Amino acid sequence: MKKNIHLLNIPSIVIRSQENGEIDYENFENTVRMNRHKPAIVLTTFGTTMKEAKDDVSKIKNILKKLAIQDHYIHCDAALAGSYGAFIEPRIPFDFKDGVDSISISGHKFIGYPMPCGIIITKRSNRDRIATGISYIGSLDTTITGSRNGHSPLYLWYALKKLGVEGLRKRYQHSLETAEYCKNKLNEIGINAWINPGAITVVLPKTPLEVKQKWQLATESDISHVICMPNVTKAQIDEFIYDIVNSKENVEEEELVFEF
Repeated sequence: MKKNIHLLNIPSIVIRSQENGEIDYENFENTVRMNRHKPAIVLTTFGTTMKEAKDDVSKIKNILKKLAIQDHYIHCDAALAGSYGAFIEPRIPFDFKDGVDSISISGHKFIGYPMPCGIIITKRSNRDRIATGISYIGSLDTTITGSRNGHSPLYLWYALKKLGVEGLRKRYQHSLETAEYCKNKLNEIGINAWINPGAITVVLPKTPLEVKQKWQLATESDISHVICMPNVTKAQIDEFIYDIVNSKENVEEEELVFEF
């Protein structure tokens, strides 16, 4: 989003987040109130990168309605959790019936497409505003790049048809159980690990460097996380816990980063 805002030269305001990573609705309301003379493009997130926090779209929509902001557009970044958002209980509002205008979901994360790819779902009226007919291919051009990898939708169609709704639900339930198992095991050894409601991401204090490197843990500031994708097993969690318990290093200090 920062890249897009920079390229389009659009004025933007960053909204504070709560401790769990979810948007601060009070800060959002106050910010919109101070800028109510302008149209609002709002980015909500359904599963933030580090904490898998989820913004409640219905609350965002109600705030815009309360402040009489008629010209607005809400996009939901649901890269990871959008694939299983329908199975989360209690339900967290995030889709079109809750007020979004578009949703983006990654195909290579929970669904498991072998190469990075993304899907955007939007209202037909929004698509039609930018679509241009291309006569020599007999199709509409609806993206900035124009050309796209045609294999991605085929693989995703195959995965969705093969798994079905129940297959996706089982994958999510497995991940949810594994995440809960991981959190409990970390708590048992005195590590303050926690999970956002409905999330498959376990948040914990950053680990010793040797553990971080072996398990390729994403780390930001003073926290790391373990994302319990459908391929993660309890046996792997047990090995991870063993490595933490038997680590001889202290939590990593500030380190040098080399990029090539």
